[in-house]
Amino acid sequence: MNKMEFDYIIIGGGSSGCVLAGRLSEDPNVSVCLLEVGGGGDGWKVEVPCAAVISIPTKINNWAFETVSQKGLNGRKGYQPRGKCLGGSSAINAMVYIRGNAQDYDHWAALGNDGWSYQEVLPYFIKSENNQRIHNAYHGNEGPLSVTDLQSENPLQARYLAAAKEQGYKILDDFNGAEQEGLGVYQVTHINGERCSSARAYLFPHRERKNLTVEIHAQTQRILIENGVAVGVEYKQAGQVKQIYARREVLLSAGAMQSPQILMLSGVGDQHELMAHGIQVKHHLPGVGKNFHDHPDFIFGYKVDAIPGTFGLSLKGSIDLFKQISRYRKEGKGLITTNFAECGGFLKSSPEQTLPNLQLHFVVALVDNHARTMHMGHGISCHVCLLNPKSRGTIKISGVSIDDPLLIDPNFYDDESDLEEMVKGFKLTQKLMQSNAFKDIIKKDLFTADVQTDEEIRHILRERSDTVYHPVGSCKMGVDDMAVVDARLRVYGVQNLRVVDASIMPTVVNGNTNAPAIMIAEKAVDMIRQDQASVAFIEKKVRVGEVA
Repeated sequence: MNKMEFDYIIIGGGSSGCVLAGRLSEDPNVSVCLLEVGGGGDGWKVEVPCAAVISIPTKINNWAFETVSQKGLNGRKGYQPRGKCLGGSSAINAMVYIRGNAQDYDHWAALGNDGWSYQEVLPYFIKSENNQRIHNAYHGNEGPLSVTDLQSENPLQARYLAAAKEQGYKILDDFNGAEQEGLGVYQVTHINGERCSSARAYLFPHRERKNLTVEIHAQTQRILIENGVAVGVEYKQAGQVKQIYARREVLLSAGAMQSPQILMLSGVGDQHELMAHGIQVKHHLPGVGKNFHDHPDFIFGYKVDAIPGTFGLSLKGSIDLFKQISRYRKEGKGLITTNFAECGGFLKSSPEQTLPNLQLHFVVALVDNHARTMHMGHGISCHVCLLNPKSRGTIKISGVSIDDPLLIDPNFYDDESDLEEMVKGFKLTQKLMQSNAFKDIIKKDLFTADVQTDEEIRHILRERSDTVYHPVGSCKMGVDDMAVVDARLRVYGVQNLRVVDASIMPTVVNGNTNAPAIMIAEKAVDMIRQDQASVAFIEKKVRVGEVA
């Protein structure tokens, strides 16, 4: 039997993987196979924006991971939703379009990652984007990813902006332009009132390409590595184990948790950890699964009456919901188009900060325990997260199978300075939510009414903090001994293997991570093509005898 071969095999059809598949298959002379363990990433549960409330707290299109016990969170286990379908986490996220701060990327470059400064990555953000409103040098208007203003027409936005003005904060209508500090209403990845996931932007328009094969419900078991070269992938589908082979490269885009897992199960990682599980070591790379980190986040929650613009469990709310569904079907507008986290922005915890180190997400519903704990009535919430945490954790495997539970440890608040910065963030956010603009609608402060002293703030932060869904760093790009990939995203010590997703971030960006994950893949495509052209050029010279 002839073995199944492709030029490129992509592991993971998430935010980055869909970009790779869509862009690489633009060349009809290149064959591409995309492997996705989840489903098709379409249907109303993905397309209707507010349906994310169904996926986040459940296992619908969601891995719904749990962390190990967190010492910094008083021994609690955290919750880590991750997308499990084509589009990955862009199919279940809050769709907030944020790139991070320019200094994030300049810092990456300063760490030795040539080509990753802000001015060098900006063209890839622009290339990916189709912004429906903003037309300037910072934005793109012809890319696959549709970016729009919210269509919810939510009156709570005006209250939030009034509160921001009351507290003296600058109002921004673009967090991805010349400046980042300030508060405002977020732009989102919408198209015609529907979610624009990475799959919808980059993959679905090209499903008929003959050189593009997309396999769903295909669970990668390991990367096949022979003599230090990645030659293919073993995956399981419909109970059958299959092997496919890559003529050029294997591209690992399984995300910040599963990319290091697949590397380790393939024999690439810390040799002592691999040997402890009886895994044959293909290459000792101690940084695999290290440097894992995330934005620690705290949520204020308030009860309000069943006022327009809020979701909740009430008779009045149910009647309004039916009206909103009818409007959505007719116009593609209204509350059904909400991303919930409609407003927010970036603040400094203290004036001496060189750039904003706090991000707020104002939510038009009551959020408790990742929407897994429900409350009768209506509410609003406000997240505050620390953007540049110093704490570092790990991703570890618990066995030799892809089905063995991952040991996910973001190690929140391990560095005491993270907790102290969050104390400052708590105070700023609490003051914002106590503004006159909210006083006539807030009926009860559910979680923080009696929290006053710094010690009480520290206690509740440890009791109620968790992720804001921005895990990164576990296959970091760099030049030090703990780096996993180089600046061209090639895995050290293994030829024809790259990692292309948020796991390569040496430090988490100051903001949401979806747009950067898409940018990383856009840039990777250019590097892959450049490197392949160089190989072809050398091979041609060898053939004609110009190279000994």
